Amino acid sequence: MGHSLKSIFIFGFSSLPIIYLIRTGVIELLPNTWVNILWGLALLTLWNEVHFYVVHRIMHLKPMMQHIHYIHHRSTVPTVYSVYSFHWLEAFLLSTVPLTIVPFIPFSIVAVFLYPTVSILLNFAGHCNYRFGDGKGDSWRLFGTAHHEHHSKGRKNYGFALNLLDKLFSKPTK
Repeated sequence: MGHSLKSIFIFGFSSLPIIYLIRTGVIELLPNTWVNILWGLALLTLWNEVHFYVVHRIMHLKPMMQHIHYIHHRSTVPTVYSVYSFHWLEAFLLSTVPLTIVPFIPFSIVAVFLYPTVSILLNFAGHCNYRFGDGKGDSWRLFGTAHHEHHSKGRKNYGFALNLLDKLFSKPTK
């Protein structure tokens, strides 16, 4: 519970650098049209897949796992209560998704500040321990199935909601 509260605090304040960069003119904003909002949410979701995959792979390096990521893996069966159970450093790294892209690509401000809601909904889906879809095959598994296997085995399925990057960068199993 303590780790979750620290993580929520960190995620809550992660928008402050974005607000600062907007006020200083570093970040260019697009108009708040439906197209810009939906495009922004889609792009932020795809960027989150890349960002999360890289951070998560780093977290599985031996020193990081021993001192930081083990906290999240205490939940061998993921639940919605384990969504925010992170070491503060991991929470900080995961909270930087928008900050690592909005200075370089203009977004609607509504998309930027609505994205955390989309992210937490996807995160709940990944930790709800429910098999989405028909459960047959493993080529495009989403959410709960792949993440449950990750928590129980501690390897593979490093992606956030999709397993596309796992398919591209993981060694084939025999």
